[in-house]
Amino acid sequence: MENIKEKLSGVFAPMTTPFEEDKLLFDGLITNIDKMNETGLKGYFVLGTNGEYKSLSVEERIMILKTVARNKKSEKVLMAGTGMESTKETIEMTLKASDAGTDMVSLLMPHFFSSRMTDDVLTHYIIDIADASPVPVLIYNNPSVAAGVTVTPQVIQRVSAHPNVVGMKDSSKGNFKSYIEAAKDGLYVLAGSANFFLDLLMAGGIGGVLSLANVFPDECVKMYEAFVKGSIDEAKKINERIVGLNKVVSGTYGVAGVKAAMDMVGFIGGAPRRPLNGLTVSEKSQLHKELRERGFLHKK
Repeated sequence: MENIKEKLSGVFAPMTTPFEEDKLLFDGLITNIDKMNETGLKGYFVLGTNGEYKSLSVEERIMILKTVARNKKSEKVLMAGTGMESTKETIEMTLKASDAGTDMVSLLMPHFFSSRMTDDVLTHYIIDIADASPVPVLIYNNPSVAAGVTVTPQVIQRVSAHPNVVGMKDSSKGNFKSYIEAAKDGLYVLAGSANFFLDLLMAGGIGGVLSLANVFPDECVKMYEAFVKGSIDEAKKINERIVGLNKVVSGTYGVAGVKAAMDMVGFIGGAPRRPLNGLTVSEKSQLHKELRERGFLHKK
């Protein structure tokens, strides 16, 4: 079996969940997996922010996870978001995810009682899950969707000694260097945004979970491979294009923009689940124009 560092080194797509009239489109999900299986992606992060995890029932989450597990290529690493508001529920969800075929789980921090989420509380939460989990555990730090709850470097330092806490996906702004410095051997840091993916790699991070990889997986992988080969100038050129694309797609429109762009390039994006709105006709037109002018779409 690959070691953990190898499993986490590369580009992951945080898979979206296709909907039509709020119903799950499993055929669309399978179509996306089939296409992504033919790319150089390291694997898939299912049930995350781009997957609209919080808009899914537990039953739906397990159905989606099982669908990805059945249809992915065996060499693709499967990571699943299992963070819930209570330790008890998170352990239950983690066990279900393990049974469904996930290789590792990712924990968005509890945040309903955000003012009470101290370093001690978060440390105990992570360690309790890691103790109970049959698969390796990663921390998902995304204050923008967690009521501002932010994992501190002190928490990373404390939990990185646990043998089952193996990584961190950081989607916060400007903090990844402090996490890399705080992490001990055996805990690896991944970028949660294309905006700082290359910077993170150059600082000692090893991978990225990039929303843009749902739309342009080959471009994201190309940048990573250029960096690994030591072709830094090439990596910087590709990165400039990627950062520009990311700002146009998810930076401007969020999950709805990612899904709309997926539809434009041949994946199945579908609509977001209500109450989220999809893009308006004018927004889709503007997005299409931006992608075409950047050379990523042919004129229609």
